[in-house]
Amino acid sequence: MLVPLYQAVYDRLEVGAATSVLGLGCRSGLALLLAAARGAEVAGLEPEAELRALAQGRELRVLAEVWREVGRDVGREVGLGGGGASQHSLVTAFEHLTCTADPQALVHDAARLTVRGGHVALATWGPEERCESAPVLDIARRLADPLRRGGYAPFALSAPGAVERLIERAGLRPAGGGRVCCPYAYPDLESAVRGLMSTGVFEPAVGFSGERLVEKELREALFPWVREDGTVRMENVFRYVIAERVR
Repeated sequence: MLVPLYQAVYDRLEVGAATSVLGLGCRSGLALLLAAARGAEVAGLEPEAELRALAQGRELRVLAEVWREVGRDVGREVGLGGGGASQHSLVTAFEHLTCTADPQALVHDAARLTVRGGHVALATWGPEERCESAPVLDIARRLADPLRRGGYAPFALSAPGAVERLIERAGLRPAGGGRVCCPYAYPDLESAVRGLMSTGVFEPAVGFSGERLVEKELREALFPWVREDGTVRMENVFRYVIAERVR
């Protein structure tokens, strides 16, 4: 779904054999595979065990979420260098920024893991009104425990300047960005439900309201996007921001 986003960032930064990429929240590793296909050295961090196993099954170096625990041993294992030294010329957070409970901490960690002169690439959903998946994503919020802190808010950083403020507080220098169309497309309604459920976004809703109700709500929310041939397609816009570590 997000391949156009990954490729836009890689094209912008001319990712190739001289690039060392670290993906924060790299999911099943697709973005890392695309970078590796360009000749880059890649590694990732992924907190969800099932997704991490999929990435490792693709022969990618991916560890669990260890932001502040990246020390000598763990650092060597994912190519971070002894003593947690920064050795990556590009650190990405394509999906994790909108899922983490503390976006500022994530950006600080991304900066820490980037070499001086290297880049951090952050991505968020675009304006809510430009994303046809918005009503579908809202199910993750509506059906989750209302008392749960840090609920899913995919558009929390979509406002102009929101990501830029995170960058500035982390001591990074803005270095450009852009918007990319990333349609969510599925062969049929049931595939769409399964695909969305597999993202992990709806897990809190399932835990609070039950899988049956969540899937029912998803089918209803997806129905307007079912085409005459039975396929499902939702047009979405994603935004990426690139920052440079200058000190």
